[in-house]
Amino acid sequence: MIKLGGSLITDKSISKGLDKRSLDGACSIVRSIIDLDFVPIIIHGAGSFGHILAKEWGIQNGADPEVIEGQRKAVREIRQDMRELSSFVIASLGGNGVRAEMLPPSYWANGTGPYFEGEVDEFARNREEMVPVTFGDVVDVQGATEFGILSGDDLMLRISKEVPEVTHSIFLMNGADGVLDKPPGKGGELVRVFGSDTEIEHEHESDVDVTGGIALKIDRAKEIAEVIGEVWIINGNEPARLLELLTDGNTIGTKIISGRGT
Repeated sequence: MIKLGGSLITDKSISKGLDKRSLDGACSIVRSIIDLDFVPIIIHGAGSFGHILAKEWGIQNGADPEVIEGQRKAVREIRQDMRELSSFVIASLGGNGVRAEMLPPSYWANGTGPYFEGEVDEFARNREEMVPVTFGDVVDVQGATEFGILSGDDLMLRISKEVPEVTHSIFLMNGADGVLDKPPGKGGELVRVFGSDTEIEHEHESDVDVTGGIALKIDRAKEIAEVIGEVWIINGNEPARLLELLTDGNTIGTKIISGRGT
């Protein structure tokens, strides 16, 4: 299973700014993955197709009676924008000879967080090289909250744990070779193995990010590592490393483990 980070495939500083070069680079390797007899599942983030408008209207906090009509309009727009972004992902895969199918969470999931409601069996069926594509999305939430944001990282956790065929859970991020012990601007160095006792200094882009940023990604990756042996965070701008990992069992990046790091 592969997560295409929102900051990898979009320019998060510009509303609906697609980073086609990075997207095409990441998607170019999927055909080779299939040729190795892996059956990939693709999850992608929202980036500037979701976070900016969600932040503006506080969608992550649920319904606010004072601005509810504006929020509901924003929810509709975000869902449409996310399907548009997903269509770009599917088109990029198609350009590399990969057939793909979009499965928007707003159609089949309810609630947020790692225990959201919704069956993930659809991701387990024999797809005959039809790659499933899903993404972080605004979903319905029971009660007065009405709606909320289901993170792609929570989707990664549920599908990794519940679909038996998943052998690798790989997060592709932008601008770094993996998890750094400090932010890039502070001279951060790559953490090769991240365990339960590993500590890092990180920054959260709270001005645009409406989910948990790198901290949520690491938390979910550690939970996935409890059931899957190959959990990695690697540089999505170097897609050949993904293929190297699947063929050689190792690459430049951060391997997430359930025990103590080394």
